[in-house]
Amino acid sequence: MDRRLAPAISGRGAQGAEVPTRFGLATREEDGDWRDYMEQLTDLEGGPPVKLRTTVTEEHPKTIVSFNQSPDVPFDRSVNAYRGCEHGCVYCFARPTHAYHDLSPGLDFETRLFAKPNAADLLRATLAKPQYRPKPISMGTNTDPYQPIEARYRITRSVLDVCLDARHPVTITTKSDRVLADLDLLAEMAERRLVAVAISVTTLDPKLSGKLEPRAAAPAKRLRALQKLVDAGVPTHCSVSPIIPAITDEFMEEIVQRVAAIGVGSVGWIPLRLPHEVAPLFREWLSVHFPERGDKVMGIVRSIRGGKDNDPDFHTRMRPSGVWADLFRARFRVACKRAGLGKAKFELDCTQFRPPAVGGQLRLL
Repeated sequence: MDRRLAPAISGRGAQGAEVPTRFGLATREEDGDWRDYMEQLTDLEGGPPVKLRTTVTEEHPKTIVSFNQSPDVPFDRSVNAYRGCEHGCVYCFARPTHAYHDLSPGLDFETRLFAKPNAADLLRATLAKPQYRPKPISMGTNTDPYQPIEARYRITRSVLDVCLDARHPVTITTKSDRVLADLDLLAEMAERRLVAVAISVTTLDPKLSGKLEPRAAAPAKRLRALQKLVDAGVPTHCSVSPIIPAITDEFMEEIVQRVAAIGVGSVGWIPLRLPHEVAPLFREWLSVHFPERGDKVMGIVRSIRGGKDNDPDFHTRMRPSGVWADLFRARFRVACKRAGLGKAKFELDCTQFRPPAVGGQLRLL
């Protein structure tokens, strides 16, 4: 099927492909395979498209804190309350994680979700271990902690409750104004220097956002959320990410100017990354929404990634190179200088940490 001639799948970021093949898994013909979804979009009699429904499976892992030693990220531990993300951002670097479970990094990633309702209990048990030493926990590094199903499950809020009780610092990254539902907790944590919140703003064009991030909050809502966080005294950061050449880079300077005007403390940018199945998914998205400039976009992407769609290597994967990369870097630096913004310098306090009570025990102090 020529995707350039096919209608876009409304309300979803992925436009079809990518059954996982990296792990020697057999190609599936049923049970969520993207080809089944594509066949269901129009019935045999030419009726209206079938809406793709989101399903949520509750899982009960044995641990909730993931530790890493990556030199490219500023944290060594994270908590992810969900797997998969209904926001449907077509560029999401976390999509390939669904392949580990024999699910498509395409439509499955944004329609077949997993929730971890025991996350708070697991976190409490981890923090209570005698050998545990506190460092900021990062939330939102894999899938968004405030995606739509958080309104139902409230797992992120329960995790924040544990962190507040234990006086444990947290950083949050999201694309949703749903973060404001927890403003009471965030404001209290901010008073104790226990939290910082980053909101990603990719574009200021709501129509473009609806194609790139179909179920994430509109850009205007994200800006308002940043404003309310600032007003509540919560340390805030805006991530102009990802920068997609010839698609979103035109908004870079205006986003910096807008967030500076509302008092956001810092701003940063991350270039587009296309690991594993994300690259063909993104190419297909381009063929549907921007067929006239797809070759240009991918040409620039390859130019900043050493001639490849993606650079997976430590130290360089987050730092593009080449003329285009230098241009984006220079533009961003000038925009920040004009706006009076710098890099994030959130100094969260780990000294207040107190192991939480477990098993119904009362706290002694």
